[in-house]
Amino acid sequence: MTGAAGQLGADLCRLLEARAAEPGSPVSGWAGLTRAEFDITDPARVRAVLRDQARPAKIQGGLVVFNTAAWTNVDAAESDEAGAYAVNATGPAHLAAACAEVGATLIHISTDYVFDGRAAKPYEVNDPTGPVSAYGRTKLAGEEAVRALLPDASYVVRTAWVYGRTGSNFVKTISRLARERDTLSVVDDQVGSPTWSADLASGLLELASSTAPTGVYHCTNAGETTWFGFAREIVAALGQDPAKVTPTTTEAFPRPARRPAYAVLSGRSWVDAGLTPPRAWDAALSAAFAAAGDALRG
Repeated sequence: MTGAAGQLGADLCRLLEARAAEPGSPVSGWAGLTRAEFDITDPARVRAVLRDQARPAKIQGGLVVFNTAAWTNVDAAESDEAGAYAVNATGPAHLAAACAEVGATLIHISTDYVFDGRAAKPYEVNDPTGPVSAYGRTKLAGEEAVRALLPDASYVVRTAWVYGRTGSNFVKTISRLARERDTLSVVDDQVGSPTWSADLASGLLELASSTAPTGVYHCTNAGETTWFGFAREIVAALGQDPAKVTPTTTEAFPRPARRPAYAVLSGRSWVDAGLTPPRAWDAALSAAFAAAGDALRG
């Protein structure tokens, strides 16, 4: 697994460790590698690591590579699209090519930002893409490279609004601001599905051991809200009055990168493949605070 130090990678490591310890588990061995250990932009390093990992994996039932490494600084990508492209597009291409050489399966994580945000209903996996930011363009290029180079042994899993106990994220930011301020203004004209990284990790592990056809999937916690609605739920989970959160507009808080106004991803393909439907986003948030409240409070 790549990107082991990130919020999704860290949760996937925790889950893999727990599953590997279970009697009769399909997880017979695993390795979580950080960027310092495994830079996916280095093709020689990618080939060497996958060849090394593939040898014992052939005996144990096959190698599955989870690519959770990504350039996720959306605004910084606007001024360094080449840097973002190297991580989000060229790196996945290296992984796909190396997986093809050793007969491995690749599960690659992508994003709602590949869409333009103009939809009025949840995006299906085959809906036309149209990223409106450098980040979205580089992530779409990564998807296309993975599917072109490894069509019969790759999964692209789009997700959205991810938060977890590791690293920085919206939940931690709102938790900090709620301690520091009497009121918070949060945009109420961007719609999406908050997704707990632990739930996403569980879904990815289920996908890896399933018979689901290869292709593109969407996996987020169910339902939709705005950043304003999400922030109110976070503040309520902190035991504070959610009324301290007030709505504002994207126009009032200009950022270097455009965000999709509507970025809800349909989970139909996920469910149709026989995979477990993720729980509702608000139930996941409650579970996240119960399991990792200290970390999420910052």
